[in-house]
Amino acid sequence: MDFGRMLTAMVTPFDNNLAVDYQQAGKIAEYLVNNGSDGIVVAGSTGEGATLTHEEKINLFKLVKDTVGHRAKVIAGTGSNSTADSIALTQAAEKAGVDGVMLVVPYYNKPSQEGIYRHFKAIAESTSLPIMLYNIPSRTGINMVPSTVSRLAEIDNIVTLKESAGMIDQVSELVRCVPDDFKIYSGDDSLTLPMLSLGCHGIVSVCAHVIGNQIQSMIKAYLTGNVAEAAQLHRQLFPVFKNLFITTNPVPVKLAIGLLGLNPGGVRPPLIEATTEEFAVVKKTLEELKLI
Repeated sequence: MDFGRMLTAMVTPFDNNLAVDYQQAGKIAEYLVNNGSDGIVVAGSTGEGATLTHEEKINLFKLVKDTVGHRAKVIAGTGSNSTADSIALTQAAEKAGVDGVMLVVPYYNKPSQEGIYRHFKAIAESTSLPIMLYNIPSRTGINMVPSTVSRLAEIDNIVTLKESAGMIDQVSELVRCVPDDFKIYSGDDSLTLPMLSLGCHGIVSVCAHVIGNQIQSMIKAYLTGNVAEAAQLHRQLFPVFKNLFITTNPVPVKLAIGLLGLNPGGVRPPLIEATTEEFAVVKKTLEELKLI
């Protein structure tokens, strides 16, 4: 299974009462497919999955898949820190017709590496869907090490990893110890090009909400041997890569796409709205690249 080179971790839009705005979610999904996204990850960290109910997630999975059809892959964020709950949501996502699921390393519980392995193995055995693992120690409190990923890569439907540890040496070790057909994606926009140079496959992007076509151009330039062009694009886009993370994701990116007219609404507590200063930084960043 190839989900594509550039996937976007889609925001979840809310109305003025912070209820999911499904109509706007369809519009954002359509916009992403028309602006460079090969696939869309629904209800991940950027989609505020931690504060969505199971019913809301399933409705979003169905809506986004119905909206994009076969034009893009839809990967459902179904992982949590409960193995049983993750299995139930994964099976519901499969019934909803998604193309794959993304499973985050269990957070808060702090399982051992063997516990992580058994958690993912149990979920994999409960579904026929292809699985993307998701390693993000800054949010989960624990790092899934390369040897654990290597063991998990032996399971038929565990086919890829979103790596968001921010450790290039760990990425080097990962690409050494997994099979050639196991794909590794950067989970950090600013590390897309460095990770491609190590043999990784692509990016699960936040910034693609505003610069999706430009990120696709950077990836294509690198893959066709135009390394200098890819590096130039990386440098040009670097302020976006950094300034859309000046406070907790997805607060800045919701500001950014709001400035583009996509109306994503606010964020659910305990997240809070951006400060005036943060808003100014995001707005200036988009203006300097003539995005608004």
